Amino acid sequence: QVQLVESGGGSVQAGGSLRLSCAASGYRFSSYCIGWFRQAPGKEREGVANIDAYGRTSYADSVKGRFTISQDRAKNSLYLQMNSLKPEDTAMYYCMAGRWRGSWCDWDVGYWGQGTQVTVSS
Repeated sequence: QVQLVESGGGSVQAGGSLRLSCAASGYRFSSYCIGWFRQAPGKEREGVANIDAYGRTSYADSVKGRFTISQDRAKNSLYLQMNSLKPEDTAMYYCMAGRWRGSWCDWDVGYWGQGTQVTVSS
């Protein structure tokens, strides 16, 4: 059973930075891809950044150049460094592990953390 616990959210002013962390357990790197998603009130969940089973990263266009995803396999941890934050980054951020299908991530078969709130004021 995969368990994911996020931390590091908070309230910052526009232009500020936050670092989110996700502690994972029961997780095999070769079987899962892992990433960050977010959901703002009244909006659909969207992918922010992820790392596939080969360690390759990808980002949503809206965060490229501002956010950096990384993982520490020895600590079973995932991180999201968020710089130059904007009010539109305000959302609940979720760590998610999706099933690796050999060449793509199946996020419909995966595990969620409880989320951590990020609020960016202008």
